[in-house]
Amino acid sequence: MKAIQMTEQGAPDVLRLVDLPDPVPGPGQVLIQVEAAAVNFSDVMRRRGDVYPVATPSPFVPGAEVAGRVAALGEGVDNLEIGTPVFGTVGTDASGGYAELAVAYSGSVIPIPAGLEPDAASGVVVSGLAATVILEDVAHLAAGETVFVPAAAGGVGSYAIQIAKLLGASTIIAGASTSAKRDIALQFGAHHAVDYTIPGWTETVLELTDRRGVDVALEMSSPARLGETLRILAPFGRLVVYGSVAGSVEGLDPATLTPLLYDPATSQVLTGFNLGAWFEHRLSEAVAALHRLVGWISAGQVTPPPTHTLPLSAAAEAHRLLESGATTGKLVLRP
Repeated sequence: MKAIQMTEQGAPDVLRLVDLPDPVPGPGQVLIQVEAAAVNFSDVMRRRGDVYPVATPSPFVPGAEVAGRVAALGEGVDNLEIGTPVFGTVGTDASGGYAELAVAYSGSVIPIPAGLEPDAASGVVVSGLAATVILEDVAHLAAGETVFVPAAAGGVGSYAIQIAKLLGASTIIAGASTSAKRDIALQFGAHHAVDYTIPGWTETVLELTDRRGVDVALEMSSPARLGETLRILAPFGRLVVYGSVAGSVEGLDPATLTPLLYDPATSQVLTGFNLGAWFEHRLSEAVAALHRLVGWISAGQVTPPPTHTLPLSAAAEAHRLLESGATTGKLVLRP
């Protein structure tokens, strides 16, 4: 099979198209003929060698989620049939979804509901589920509360805006770096959109909330942005950090945390989030959240973000685009 493999960590050029033996599903696993492989920032982090919860072996085929059709069943799998269109998380220690074929545990894939195309389905789990768990299970967003969503035209951001609206948020403030991205965020349902890359953006958010701040804020850029986002948090507010797009976790000023913890200590909460931990330690809650999300999508209450497709051979270019922040929606590779 054709696959994208890296034998070292570094710049996008370490991603190379190679020929590998076809994988064989083991007990409890299924083999998927990949039709679409989502490109996620976690893939970029593992390629770059950023701090990541699990080690990245060498050689390594990236890609955590795909959509396609069941091509073969491992021993003991009786909940799926060959030919069933499915989506979900894939991968073994060294082999992921940037490939023509990928192996997944049968419990990690779900039949694609009617009306959902493979390109869109391939990005539901990491982006959509992350937004669902962050807002419902971590931040416990309640009706009438206010929310700040950064990178609002991207995968997690576009899902988060819609889910926050579905949960009854009274004010959704989107952060996006260009006017085009801010327009997209407003189309998804944000009430306001601000350029959160320019000085003074926190003051704008405070003005939009009558200087109270937001009840729930998300952050995924860097320690520097963390300090800024803490300034817009209301008393009893919850800030959830789910990544570091900048690639660095250095530079957090300890003074940033002083107001949060000691002065005035208005019962705010700062939480670090990683979706993998939910699959490892709270699997039943993660699966339940995924089924809620799929139900919302099937009912037309949540719309997957638009996809931008590239051939599998252009994986390096996909990573460059994602790192540059030039894209909106989801990037998808097609084998």
